[in-house]
Amino acid sequence: MDGRPVIEQRGLYYDELAEGVVYRHRPGRTVGEADNTLFTTLTMNMQALHLDEAWSATQPFGQRLVNSLFTLSTLVGLSVAQLTQGTTVANLGFGAVRFPAPVFVGDTLYAETVVRSRRLSSSRPDTGVVEFEHTARNQEGVVVATATRSALMLLRPAATDSGAAERDGVRSDVG
Repeated sequence: MDGRPVIEQRGLYYDELAEGVVYRHRPGRTVGEADNTLFTTLTMNMQALHLDEAWSATQPFGQRLVNSLFTLSTLVGLSVAQLTQGTTVANLGFGAVRFPAPVFVGDTLYAETVVRSRRLSSSRPDTGVVEFEHTARNQEGVVVATATRSALMLLRPAATDSGAAERDGVRSDVG
C-alpha cells in the first residue's frame, strides 16, 4: 500500500442498520425479454403466461407476465449493494411475499427496504438477526411486490485481519 485510504464497497453491518429507516435502492432495473425467458426456462417453470405471447394475449392481462419469482429475486437483489454485500452471513427465511400488481417485459423495477426489527443473535456473538421489509414499484410507482426477509448479519468488526483500522468503509494502515 502506498498510504492512501482505500474505500471498499460493502453493505451495512448489523450495527449500522436502523429500524424504521427507508433505504431506497438505485438504480432501478428494466426487465427485458431475455430476463423473463431465461429465468423461466432455467427454473423449469414452463407456465405459458411467461412464454407464449399469442396465448397470453387471450388471457386477462392481455400479454405475458414476468415470472413472479424473477420479480422477487430482483427485488431482493436491488438491495444487496446498499445493505448486505459482504455483511450478511445467510438468509434465514422469507415471509409475507405478495405480488399486488403484474410486471410486464419493459417495466422498470425500483426497490426500497425498511428494517422492521433487529436483535443480537443468541447463538453467534458476532452476528445479529435483521428483519427486512422489501417493496418493489414499477416505473409508475405501482407496488408490484412486497416481501419480508430475515437475515443473519455480521456485527461491525473492531479491526480488519490485516491490522488496518476501518471506519465507515475507509481503511487506513496503522503502524
